[in-house]
Amino acid sequence: MRDQRPTSRQHPQSLTLARCGAHSQTNEPSSAGYYDLHKTRNSKKRLKVEQEDAVWRQALAQDSSLLMPDRDAFSSAEPQHTPEPSSTIVPICDRCHSLLYQSHGTSIIHPSMQSIQSIIEESPHKHNHIYHVLDAADFPLSLIPNLQHALNLPKLRTRNRRSKTIQYTRGRVAEVSFIITRSDLLAPKKEQVDTLMPYLQGVLRDALGRRDAKVRLGNVRCVSSKRGWWTKVVKEEVWERRGAAWMVGKVNVGKSALFEVVFPKGRMGQDKGDGAKREGSPVLETGLSDTAGGEDVLSSGSMETANSASDLAEGEGKAESVATKTETYQESELLVDREILDDADEEPFNDHDDDLSLLPPAQPETAFPTMPLVSSLPGTTASPIRIPYGNGKGELIDLPGVHRSSLDLHVLPEHHKEMVMKSRITPEQVTIRPGQSLLLGGLVRLTPKFSREGEVMLAYPFVPAAFTPHVTGTHKAIAIQTGVHSQLSRDRLGEIYEGQISSIATEEAKAKMQSAGRYKLEWNVTKRRSGALTQPAAGKQKADDLPFTIYSADVLIESVGWVELVCQVRKRRPSLESDDALSGLEAEPDGAGDVDGLPEVEIWSPEGKFVGWRRPMGAWDFGGKRREAVHLRRGRPRGSIGGRERRKVN
Repeated sequence: MRDQRPTSRQHPQSLTLARCGAHSQTNEPSSAGYYDLHKTRNSKKRLKVEQEDAVWRQALAQDSSLLMPDRDAFSSAEPQHTPEPSSTIVPICDRCHSLLYQSHGTSIIHPSMQSIQSIIEESPHKHNHIYHVLDAADFPLSLIPNLQHALNLPKLRTRNRRSKTIQYTRGRVAEVSFIITRSDLLAPKKEQVDTLMPYLQGVLRDALGRRDAKVRLGNVRCVSSKRGWWTKVVKEEVWERRGAAWMVGKVNVGKSALFEVVFPKGRMGQDKGDGAKREGSPVLETGLSDTAGGEDVLSSGSMETANSASDLAEGEGKAESVATKTETYQESELLVDREILDDADEEPFNDHDDDLSLLPPAQPETAFPTMPLVSSLPGTTASPIRIPYGNGKGELIDLPGVHRSSLDLHVLPEHHKEMVMKSRITPEQVTIRPGQSLLLGGLVRLTPKFSREGEVMLAYPFVPAAFTPHVTGTHKAIAIQTGVHSQLSRDRLGEIYEGQISSIATEEAKAKMQSAGRYKLEWNVTKRRSGALTQPAAGKQKADDLPFTIYSADVLIESVGWVELVCQVRKRRPSLESDDALSGLEAEPDGAGDVDGLPEVEIWSPEGKFVGWRRPMGAWDFGGKRREAVHLRRGRPRGSIGGRERRKVN
């Protein structure tokens, strides 16, 4: 008789899940980690098996002679059961299943910085390294302000040559590094992103504020998990360091995707000197690579043949001395770790205290563990995910994201999937003239404020598909954004807008549109944008001698992208300037820019939030102009008029 198969799902034995880190539970279906024990994945197949078993049992109950002696003898032998599934298969909760296969789910309550600090303080390791993960799409808006003070960490190392390289706090070491993810959104090539590193460091230094204006920023990495740019370097850094490596950042900055590519997979039982072992060096103990003597032995080269017995004895003596040093080093490390463990285990173990702990237990170490779930849903990781590596050498910990932006609350649900920039955008150049405004999805409005007549502003929106750019008159842009015509619409004041231009904003968001401020385009980019006029092989002119100045700036939309703005301003001669002292008392006309000649732009957004400002990156120069399609470039030329007239005559 066939084996009885379970009719319900098995509850996972582990307390925490490998995909989202949530605690497994069967009580709240709307929460993370929920399992429905009465729900089956393949109900039709399981129902067919149950029906066949019921028929077989009913037949045996009616006629027991169906069990022949031969069958009894066969059944008395050792039964051949179907192999049970391996215990390494990690169960997946209903929420992770929906995110993985249906791309929908509910977000968690985002933790505060106090919660993140409490989690890191429960670290059992002496050495802790914190990776502050930033997003390149809205850099530096994803920066957590004053992270060192919020997490009670040592200050960043300054440029002073006497500044300490390692600082201990309460007997532990905590270092901070910055990682800018999704760098493939900035430029099409890795070399172009590398040239942006001085710019990214300068913007990051400005965002850190006056207190950290003199810090060293050599610990900044710009990586791409999708393209594999500089991920191998970060992986080797994680492997070389021991202790805990923490992924800290806001939601949807790419922590889980970065976690998957920088985790040292397939190195279980290996150590720093394994590369030399594979090249043919003598087989030594794993712990030798952690000592200076072990590194000398491994770096001495490949295996050499002893020429005499004395050489062999000398080699054995060196190995014994290295082993003695290794044992001494390991004993000292064990003593230090024992002190930390003694401090952590002063109170007796209690199951209730373990359940209330913010830091869950680490997963069993395997060569290729299950990685955290990667999803565009804000708040996919519900609890810290701890994955060890290197036979307890260290562990990589993915923390839940801190609250980043609530812009999705002002967007219709059907457009939430289109709010994330998944690949590099090559935008079209948009021209904004006086009296016009730029709308991004009907949610964000940019209205230029020109100081002189005849000026125009160029915009390059690096935004995802949901924020479709649209240039129109300011009066119509206000009607589209708010849903009601304003005073600029003349006779239609107060009427509801019924045009064809759609908006992704909700009805509640349309009533909350406010000004986010007026920003100046104060950065001079004349030399970079003037083209051949300033090139040594062409115009050979200096940027200061040109009769115009080009100003630029980047408008940031939190968790979405950025818009590059460029405006060319004519230089006025001093003789043409008005010397009338009373001219400055005249009323400034509506829509005028700044008095010093710098162009301005006023930004309107829901509640006047979700907008930032930074110096221009020049991403349009890296991406280049959008190339025309091949079938459009090879169009037939215009026919001659003379041939057309001759055909008419004939």
